Amino acid sequence: MTLVDDPGWTLPEDLLERIAARAPRYDAENAFCAEDLEDLRTAGWLRIGVPVEQGGAGLGLAATSTLQRRLAQAAPATALGLGMHQVWVQAARAVTARGGSFLQTVTDHAADDHLLAFGVSEPGNDAVLFDSSTTAEPDGDGGYRFTGTKVSTSLAPAWDVLSVFGKDTSGPEPRLVHGFVLRSDGDVEHLDDWDTLGMRATQSRTTLLHGVHVPASRIVRVLPVGPTQDPLVFGVFAAFELLVASVYVGIAERALELAVAAVSGRHGRDGVARSQDPDVRRAVADLRGTVDAVTLQVSSLARSVDEADDLGARWFPLLVGTKARTVDTAQHVVDEALRLAGGSAFRASSELARLARDVRAGQYHPSTRDSAARTIAAAELGPLA
Repeated sequence: MTLVDDPGWTLPEDLLERIAARAPRYDAENAFCAEDLEDLRTAGWLRIGVPVEQGGAGLGLAATSTLQRRLAQAAPATALGLGMHQVWVQAARAVTARGGSFLQTVTDHAADDHLLAFGVSEPGNDAVLFDSSTTAEPDGDGGYRFTGTKVSTSLAPAWDVLSVFGKDTSGPEPRLVHGFVLRSDGDVEHLDDWDTLGMRATQSRTTLLHGVHVPASRIVRVLPVGPTQDPLVFGVFAAFELLVASVYVGIAERALELAVAAVSGRHGRDGVARSQDPDVRRAVADLRGTVDAVTLQVSSLARSVDEADDLGARWFPLLVGTKARTVDTAQHVVDEALRLAGGSAFRASSELARLARDVRAGQYHPSTRDSAARTIAAAELGPLA
């Protein structure tokens, strides 16, 4: 059952079954989801948000969100990692819908089945897109050389195109420079340091930029330091928050499905099914309600992005609140599912145990619970003195 419209493009069931079957191995071996990527690329996954006239399926954010949920039910880490590609594609759609053309290069790359990734997050930089510790040095011809450290670079073993941004301090006012690196450019090093509690198949490794050169033709935006309503920031932020949230909705849906299967298949010594226990029934009902609530929130907000609704100053509080709330809900649902399923779920080999580890990654993706609370409080009460 789905609570949103059919996306208009489907992930074949046999493909989802193969992806689900590989997920335990990727997790156990701390390996990148390479076979998943190739199967999904062949199926057209990298082009689902590309306009039909360029060979894509033309899907917007709401439809992509639905597919992200379905993929996450099969393999959360695969959905999260490859979802970074979809974030860029949907950011480009949002920019185009609002009259901009500077991310056409993103759409062109996706149309050619090139895998896009993010080189944004930096150690200790909680300003995320509003400041950078990476140096962007002008080359005198409109291009830049980027030097710095990026963390949580999803798809590190496989990306074709990596977004980078850094700070140019050569002028009277510092500026943030956004551009794209190609794998063939060199001067980019990935450390083999991704050994985490969960979401292991993303292989979101630390990335070192050793003065990598991005020519003027691949510089897409130069912005002031600090918060801005620029279409690039809005497009990336909206797509990232909602597609990441969609992964955690998918985790919650799968955990609830596993809990229902577990209680339906267990009987007490008296022969009565555990599903007949009033406390179990109440717990399952509560979980269903919480999952439905965040599913509808994510879907509604994604449609608002697609339809270019004018939510003004409400946009950012709604986006960060929805993402943070969805992650908290997913963690609660997984924890309750573990309790309902019983001791067998505590085995390391159980799918619920893997979900329990994967779901905890959500608290580390921007925006965090604390960051979201600050944004919402500032919207309601004004900025701190």
